[in-house]
Amino acid sequence: MSIVVLYGGSRPNGNTEILTKKVIEGLTVEEIYLNDYVIQPIVDKRHAEEGFQEIDDDYNSIIERILPHNILIFATPIYWYSMSGTMKNFIDRWSQTLKDSHYPDFKKQMSQKSAYVISVGGDDPHLKGLPMVQQFQFIFDFVGVHFAGYILGEGNKPGEIIEDKEALFAAEQLNHKLQILLSK
Repeated sequence: MSIVVLYGGSRPNGNTEILTKKVIEGLTVEEIYLNDYVIQPIVDKRHAEEGFQEIDDDYNSIIERILPHNILIFATPIYWYSMSGTMKNFIDRWSQTLKDSHYPDFKKQMSQKSAYVISVGGDDPHLKGLPMVQQFQFIFDFVGVHFAGYILGEGNKPGEIIEDKEALFAAEQLNHKLQILLSK
């Protein structure tokens, strides 16, 4: 068992990252900060005769890094009631990967994984973050990923997540669960 964390935030040491670090504390994980990479937006060629064309960016290298892992953690701030644009851009490109001859088993490989979502927002995230959680559920259902759970925390200004005791407790509980999973 192994874990990869995909960070979708644009602020170093932001609230979502702080909460996620609590989840993975003491665990060996691979961390990928999507904002550090160039991921071009998708040009939808699903129904075009020529299909998708190879794009010269960092997207495939990220796919190569996540595929060996069993557990995926998607860590994104809540931006306008959804995931960050960086995270959405990355997931949008899955449409290309599903059709890409370089990854003929992408959906099968993804269906053998579990995923968690960790997200922090400043405007009633326990309610207003739920559409994003549902969006992740639909995404995971489509590729067959088991949606194992999520944590929504509240924080707006840098560091405010530390005041959300419920989110910190949930992070501690998830950390314990992941320790057990990794020890098997």
